[in-house]
Amino acid sequence: MNRPMKLAILGVLCFSCLGRAIGDETGRTIEIHAHRYSFSPSEITVKQGETVRLKLISDDVPHSLLIKDLGINQIVMKGKPAEVTITPKQAGDFHGQCGRFCGSGHGKMTIAVHVTGN
Repeated sequence: MNRPMKLAILGVLCFSCLGRAIGDETGRTIEIHAHRYSFSPSEITVKQGETVRLKLISDDVPHSLLIKDLGINQIVMKGKPAEVTITPKQAGDFHGQCGRFCGSGHGKMTIAVHVTGN
């Protein structure tokens, strides 16, 4: 087998492995809708060490998802979904809120992330 052929095969194998690693890394996606004055769902459960993509959608006005203990502070605008990827390192219950004032019920706009151990 000549050198260009070997390089081509090696490139295909590397790309295949990289694609598998990226696919495994992104895990599942959880869609969270933000609207005055709640998140839907208002509670989610993930596993410790699991990589999860949170897809945030605003149904009305600008909001943000703020969960300090998970390092999340993501703004989301109506018509412009936002994503944040997390891989929780420790089990526990993490409480978050809307971090952008969205009206009189803003203080009631909370969410809980339950992280279960392995």
